[in-house]
Amino acid sequence: MTVSVSTQAPSSGSGHRQPDNLLEVNRLSLAFQTSRGSLKALRDVTLHVPKGSIVGVVGESGCGKSTLIYAVIKLLAANARYNGGQILFKGRDLLPMSLDQIRRIRGSEISMIFQDPMTALNPVHSIRRQMLDIQYRERINSNEKIQRAIAMLEKVGIVDAAGRLKNFPHHFSGGMRQRIAIAMALLSKPTLLMADEPTTALDATLEAQIIHRLRELQQEVNCSILFVSHHLGLVAEFCDRVVVMYAGEVVEEGTIRDIFHRAAHPYTKALLECDPAGIKEKTRFLPTISGDFPDLVNPPPGCIFQSRCRRVMDICAQRAPDLTRAAQGHVARCHLVSG
Repeated sequence: MTVSVSTQAPSSGSGHRQPDNLLEVNRLSLAFQTSRGSLKALRDVTLHVPKGSIVGVVGESGCGKSTLIYAVIKLLAANARYNGGQILFKGRDLLPMSLDQIRRIRGSEISMIFQDPMTALNPVHSIRRQMLDIQYRERINSNEKIQRAIAMLEKVGIVDAAGRLKNFPHHFSGGMRQRIAIAMALLSKPTLLMADEPTTALDATLEAQIIHRLRELQQEVNCSILFVSHHLGLVAEFCDRVVVMYAGEVVEEGTIRDIFHRAAHPYTKALLECDPAGIKEKTRFLPTISGDFPDLVNPPPGCIFQSRCRRVMDICAQRAPDLTRAAQGHVARCHLVSG
């Protein structure tokens, strides 16, 4: 998929509270306790998801994209530790909430589409059983729940939805399973849908179909989406705003046009140069970002990207940069950005 940049105006700026933000993550830090010490997976992460918008989160594998969205709903391993910050959803801070309180929000106000359609569904239960179970909070009878399930399956493109309810996950292709997972996530009509690389296991044709259908359903349900992906072209087609992460930090945030045409951070520029869709001439070698990923148990002082940056300066090793305003609604964590 080639990069095609939307001309839609951004829903909100970044770096300050907006009354129309559905989700606000403010200076969130999170670590995993390991045998080597505390692995600082997220550090001072700030991002906003305006109401009705689609916000993409991009970056290399291991940058913290998936950890971030799992942190929002506290769906983390037992060795995870929150080390500060806020996660405001509809103005309520989720961090102090108990697991029982969070469970009331999961699957109702906040839904998740998981990365692998092959493992997202329970292999020993029929689709009917799983579609009923996901509606356990609804105060309606089973027949009404089945009709709602059929209607949602039809909306995501499942042919003969009523007849296929009796089938098990292994009766469906990967693309069909992902459609079912999307239907289950949207059954409760959530206000926030989080998608963790939902098209990774699919071919390009199915990927385009599912993203097109997901945008239609997002507008119909009127929800916001936090969309994690490594596919830059897909993000350019689908999202309104983009958050760029590197080694557990947000290094840049802006509109689609800001990120793809006016990138301010050297990492964002390098990431765009590595996109195969941007290669103009035939080559045997794909472009890469040289250097090694930093050790997050012992992160270096100063800028986290300094060892791989082509424009590194003395100050980069001395002081960590702040998120600085590059333009209206566009910020970057770099000493090169003057503000």
